[in-house]
Amino acid sequence: MKYIEPLHTKSLRGVMQALCVSQRTNKPQTTCYNLPAMKRPVILLALLLALLWLIGYSFTAQASAPAQGGAFSTPTPLPDGRIIYIVQPGDSCFRISALTGIPIEQIRSLNRLGEDCALREGQELLLGIGGPSGATPTAEAAITPTPEVQPTPTAPLAGEAQVCVVFYNDLNGDALRQDTEPLLAGGALSISGASGQFSQTANTPGGTEPVCFERVPEGNYNISIAPPENYNPTTQLNHTLTINAGEQVEIIFGAQQAIAELPTEPEQGSNGPGSLLGILGVGFLLAGLGLGVFAWRFYGRKPTYTK
Repeated sequence: MKYIEPLHTKSLRGVMQALCVSQRTNKPQTTCYNLPAMKRPVILLALLLALLWLIGYSFTAQASAPAQGGAFSTPTPLPDGRIIYIVQPGDSCFRISALTGIPIEQIRSLNRLGEDCALREGQELLLGIGGPSGATPTAEAAITPTPEVQPTPTAPLAGEAQVCVVFYNDLNGDALRQDTEPLLAGGALSISGASGQFSQTANTPGGTEPVCFERVPEGNYNISIAPPENYNPTTQLNHTLTINAGEQVEIIFGAQQAIAELPTEPEQGSNGPGSLLGILGVGFLLAGLGLGVFAWRFYGRKPTYTK
């Protein structure tokens, strides 16, 4: 009669190496079935590679997609004239500088930031000082006895005035015109008297000279402008002022081209239900692979007899 007697080993390695059968006859005899040892490292290596691949696939499948790019609009000045930007998740001084066109050194100086330019989410950053927002703001430009634009426009006749409008490309978005900022074409300009005494419209041509309205009767006026497509205003869009006879008035408007928002970095991982399901799936898959290998090793191979 035969019975199976496993080797008494203290580790799984010993069980996998040999299985012995004792035969009770007149001459007791024990036969051992040696399991192949050369293929164990190959199987273990394959299991390790499968585990690494499944973990990498799980994290890749659950990574968040990058945020969609959009257009960035220059913040509207507050009543006191300050232009404030609220720090968003993933923002840095470099990214804010790329969005607004304001140098990093200026951002650090206005907000007293250190060399590392450390920011926190929700922090208010001062980007510059512009004109205060309001329904009836005062004229931005000063009234001067002589025009600043060359060549000198013709002096208005007695009882009439001259109104010139400067519409410039506010490259840095600070609502203050610099010498390097050119005039902008495509703006829809309108001037109308409160009592209907004068009304005209025009489109800004760009170039080097402003748009001027000649022989404007004295009185109260509303002067407004609409920026061209893909441009955001950096100053007020209208001015209400009183024009006196013989004056030469210059009004300044500014606009900045909309800047596409840079994509943010994808979030690393997720704490939602998808993560837990992914981990459980990996665990069940590895358990199934282990059981399959175990069954194949012990039941799928023919024994080798050694005497």
